[in-house]
This record gives sequence, structure tokens and C-alpha cells, in this order.
Amino acid sequence: MVVNGTVAEGYEPVRDAFAGNFAALGERGAAVAVYRDGRKVVDLWGGTKNIDGAAGTGEPWERGTAQVMRSATKGVAAAVLLLLHQRGELDLDAPVGHYWPEFKAHGKERVLVRHVLNHRAGLPVLDRPLTPGEALDPARGPEAVAAQAPVWEPGTDHGYHALTYGWMIDGLVRRVTGRGTGEWIASEIAAPLGLELWLGLPEAEAGRVGRSGPAEGPEPSGGLRLRPRRAVTEAYEDPASLTRRAFAAITPFPDQNDPAYKAAALPATNGIATADGLARFYAALIGEVEVTGRAGGVRLFDPATAALARAEESAGPDRVLVVSTRFGLGYMLHGSASPFLSPASFGHPGRGGALGFADPESGIALGYVTNGFRKTVTADPRAQALVRAVREALAQGA
Repeated sequence: MVVNGTVAEGYEPVRDAFAGNFAALGERGAAVAVYRDGRKVVDLWGGTKNIDGAAGTGEPWERGTAQVMRSATKGVAAAVLLLLHQRGELDLDAPVGHYWPEFKAHGKERVLVRHVLNHRAGLPVLDRPLTPGEALDPARGPEAVAAQAPVWEPGTDHGYHALTYGWMIDGLVRRVTGRGTGEWIASEIAAPLGLELWLGLPEAEAGRVGRSGPAEGPEPSGGLRLRPRRAVTEAYEDPASLTRRAFAAITPFPDQNDPAYKAAALPATNGIATADGLARFYAALIGEVEVTGRAGGVRLFDPATAALARAEESAGPDRVLVVSTRFGLGYMLHGSASPFLSPASFGHPGRGGALGFADPESGIALGYVTNGFRKTVTADPRAQALVRAVREALAQGA
């Protein structure tokens, strides 16, 4: 297995772990990037661009190959609301209905903007799931969640809003800015930073995105697996459970290799990025990142907003994931369900693979994308191997 790219001196453990993912953990094609204090220190890729490419003969993964990152999209979408708050255009403690009057239906007057980000809105399910065609219509998801009654009293408990999270964010962004979330990300986040990251893939970029699909590998030994114990197994198998219903808010789920799916903008689940694009995004949340052709660096979050993102808002048993989770405002926080680099870290995994996070204490930002999705929810063993390798590099003085 040939690993392409570079690592700065001291980060060799990351290259070893990345190669080990192909040798021992069933990796087929992937990339990882790491920034330290705004400077890229790891830039690696390898394997095949497409999951169905024959080993050793498929089209190779190249610099600039991108992949669907599933729920790692949520961390990028969260930044939109936090940046609108930072600019004084959105009040996190205002009712969602203040900006979006139709949302008030069925007792949702007390749902605050912060409840959307901390998974306390009580709206993880739809009584009538959307079809794939409906889900790709930018109006239908927000309309459906606006018409949905909460399944618990908003603000009183938390549970992962697997798909509805994105429609709530998009409804707010459209009413505050007049633009869709994907458009806002393109102009206000991706363009200033030069990111290879999209929510709504332009046709001109379609050729760089690899085909993804299921990947086999050894069972993960830690973190949150799809079926780690009986309670979780039963929750996923029970059609009436919040767990099953939350992940079935689109039924059946669209083919994520369908060009129409990749061109749509679902802020909870279908962002597309290179590993560098994802890592660079997180680097800009905690510090300045140099941009070619611009004087001075670009930073997205000011220190106060970065502190908001990682301040614990929800913790304990999750009514949807059926394990203990921790959330800040739009970001998962370091914990047993989603281990990051340190207790200061914040970010978001993508179900079955991708990971992006920032650690303000060390200045580290990491992005990992893959074409092989495994039966993991928040702690894929390949991503965790890379996190441990970064931790090892730092401990050795990198």
C-alpha cells in the first residue's frame, strides 16, 4: 500500500497509523489532514478513489479527491448559525419562531435557536418520513419539521437530531439571510478560506468525488458502535423507537452516489469535502489560517464564539442514540461516545467514517474522509487510530 503526501517532522506516527488502517482495518480509499496553529503538518492520501475499485487496479485517490462526509456536515452547518450570532444577526436565546413564524405550530413556541444546536428541540423524528425526492427539494424538509409536533418538551432533554437538525438550520438561515445554507457556506466560509468543501456540489466539481459504500473490517473495540449492547440493538430494531424513526426521517434513504443527491443541500448529512478542506475549516474556528493571495490570515470564530461552540449544553443519556453523549452548540464534545484529542476538543463525526474536529489547547485541527463506511455511529476505529497517532506525536514533542 502506497501512502502519498507529506508529514512534518514529528508527525510520522500519523503516517504509520494511516498506513495501518489499510493493512489492518479494511480501509479502501481515504485521506487525512492535520493543521497545527494554522499550519498544515499532515497531508496524506491513499488507496482507490472509488469504494468499488478493485484493490491495486482501481482509479487512484489523488490530491483533491473529495467524499461525502455524512454527519461531519453538521459541524460545518453549525458554524453558519454561530457566525450569524457573532455578527449580531441571530440571537441564540430567541425562539426559532421569532425568525420563522410557521415553526411555532404544535407547541413549538418555546423552541429556542440554541435548542436546534444542542439537540434539545424535541424534534428528532417526522411522523411522516420524506421520500428521497421530497428530501432533495429544499422547501420540503423545513416545511415538514415546522409542521411536526415535538416528542418531548423542548429544552428539557436531549437526543440526537440525525436528519431534522439540518432542516431546522436551513429554515433559520433562509429566513435570516435570504440564502440557503449551502449558498451561505460557499460565499462566507469556503471562498474566504479557499476550502474544497461544498454543501450542494457544483457540477464542475463532480468528477473529483469518489464513489462510497459499505466497508468491512474488524469490529471496533471502543466508542459507540451501531449495536454495542442489547438496549441499542433493540432501539435500532424497533420501528417505533426514537432511534429508528430519527434515522428514518427520509425513507428510503437516497443513494449518496446519485448526482442529484450530491448536488442537493442537506445540512445534516450530505456535505462533501477533501480531508484538507475539513481540517482547514476547523483550523479557522480556533485561529488564523493563511490564504494564498490575501494579506494576513483568516479566522472564522472569535474567541468568544469558539468558547460557545465547545461549552457543554447537553450531557448524559441520549434519547435517540441510547448512550451518553455530550454536545456544545452544534458540536459533539470529547467523551466516551465521541473521543477526540482532549477534553477541550469539539467537532463532529460522520456516521461510519468521516471526522473533523478542533482542539484549541493544542492548536490541532483534523479532517479525515473515506470512501468506505462502516457500522459505526460516532467513533470509527480508523479515525480513532489517527487521533491516537496525533496524540502520540504531540506527546513526543511534535
